[in-house]
Amino acid sequence: MSKLKLLIADDHEVVRSGLKVLLADTDVEIVAEVGTGEEAVKYAMENDPDVVLLDIRMPKGDGLTALGRIKLEKPDMPVLMLSTFDNPTYIARSVALGASGYLLKGCTREQLLNAIRMAASGESAWTRDELRRVTGALATPRLAADVEVPLTQRESEVLRQLAFGLTNKEIAQALHISYETVKEHVQHILRKIGVSDRTQAAVWAVRKQLV
Repeated sequence: MSKLKLLIADDHEVVRSGLKVLLADTDVEIVAEVGTGEEAVKYAMENDPDVVLLDIRMPKGDGLTALGRIKLEKPDMPVLMLSTFDNPTYIARSVALGASGYLLKGCTREQLLNAIRMAASGESAWTRDELRRVTGALATPRLAADVEVPLTQRESEVLRQLAFGLTNKEIAQALHISYETVKEHVQHILRKIGVSDRTQAAVWAVRKQLV
C-alpha cells in the first residue's frame, strides 16, 4: 500500500521530531519538513504532497497566509492547521480559507492520524464542536462583504491585527497605542460592521480580503 505523503511546516524542531515519532510505522510518510510559511508554499507548489500540515505561528509568512496562498493555486490540496492555541479567530479563519481541519499540538496520535487520513481522502476533519463554534460567525454577518463600511484607517489596522488572532494587549503593543484605545476601536468596529464578536469580525475581514 502506498503511503500518504505529508509535508510538515513548523518552526520548532522539537515539534517536527515529535510528529516524526508519532507517525513512525504508520501509513503516513513525512516527505519534507520546513520551518517557514514561505517554504511550505514553495514545496507544496512544486511537489504535490497528499496533505500539508501547517503550524499557524511561523516566521516568514504565518500558516494562515500560507494556507490562503496554497488554496489559491491548488484549491483541492488538503491542508490541516496545527496550533498551540485553541483560538476561535484562528479556527474561523482556517475554515474561511478552506482548511481541512484544525489540530491542537496536544492532540493524540490517533486524532492526528485520523485527521491526516480524512484530509487525504477529501473529507473534512473538522469536529462538530469546532464547526458549531464558528458556523455562527461564518453564516453572519448581516452585512454583505460588498457593502462599503466607513472604517477609519486606525480601525482598519486594528481589524487586521484582530483577524490575525492577536489579543487586545498584543494589538496595543503592535500599534503603540493604549489597551483602552484598542478596546474602544474594537467596539466601534463590531458596531460598524454589524457583528457581535471578534470571531465574526475576523471572518468578515477575511471575506473582505483585508487579511
